[in-house]
Amino acid sequence: MFNEINGRRELLKNLTKTTLTLTSFRRTLLGGLAGMSAASGWSSTSAWPNKQIHFVVPFAAGGANDLIGRAGAEGASKALNLNQAILIDNKPGAGTTLGADFVAKSSADGYTFLISASGVISNSMIKKSMPYKDSDLVPVAMIALAPSIIIVPASSPYMSLKDLVQKSQTPNGLNFSTAGTGSTPHFVAELLNLKHNANLQVVPFKSGSESLNAVIGAQVDATSEASIIVLPHLKSGRIRALATTWTQRIAALPDLQTAIEQGYTELKIAHWAGLHAPKGTPEAILDMMAKAIDTGIKSEAIASRLQAVGIEPVGGSRASFNQFISTERSKLSVVIKQSGMVED
Repeated sequence: MFNEINGRRELLKNLTKTTLTLTSFRRTLLGGLAGMSAASGWSSTSAWPNKQIHFVVPFAAGGANDLIGRAGAEGASKALNLNQAILIDNKPGAGTTLGADFVAKSSADGYTFLISASGVISNSMIKKSMPYKDSDLVPVAMIALAPSIIIVPASSPYMSLKDLVQKSQTPNGLNFSTAGTGSTPHFVAELLNLKHNANLQVVPFKSGSESLNAVIGAQVDATSEASIIVLPHLKSGRIRALATTWTQRIAALPDLQTAIEQGYTELKIAHWAGLHAPKGTPEAILDMMAKAIDTGIKSEAIASRLQAVGIEPVGGSRASFNQFISTERSKLSVVIKQSGMVED
């Protein structure tokens, strides 16, 4: 009897040790899986998306960035088969900084994205202070671009980009209106000045519409503006187009030569719109959203609608957008430094 009792006690002790060991192993295993899930983004993406996604546009409604952003949201919503369409939130101000700062400080859960523009690249090099770091936003995908078109008043004597550049090569130069420091028209003027010996005197306005109206009213000699904004005024005959600043002709204006075709090989710039996300957004979500943007923006219905108003759909992968951002940053930084483009 005594031996039997001791045997039972020993068995119970061994079972207890085994149970503790298995419990410890289970905790370790679950902890490891949780760590793997957090690192891979699996736990965050298994049900994504299950609530409203927001695209923040850092401009007022109606401009090129806003219209491209809405097209991107429509295409991505369909590609992701969402029950709720992606919502556009317009947060204009401070040259895209207000909207970009909002997204940079939003939760990195895959439900808030920024419809980005060139200011996302150039602002930190132009502005004296910034509320967020460039690294707080990560590139997701290119959506589309609106090539810039160099325009003059309908009454202007300049019939080509060569005419404009040559006539500007005087001590007083010619006046070139812009939408403010660091705007795409500002870069167009400085690229022509720095790379092609033009003498264009920058005249900054508060907005692209004011800059455009100054050309229509012949208050300045020229400007450049997004194709989607310029197209209606070209059709009405109030302005004349001299060149487009992208690498290929605009589908809606097939007879308008590019600046490159006219010999101005350094003039390659456009009003582009892409998608950025808060730093820390799971990689799996970024990949899915990039694929949705690419699929949606290249759909026949959306692509043809954009091309009709002068916008060129681009799409592409995360890698191609990262490469574009890197190249654009290098190019713009040189222009900013050489021209002294610093905001007061």
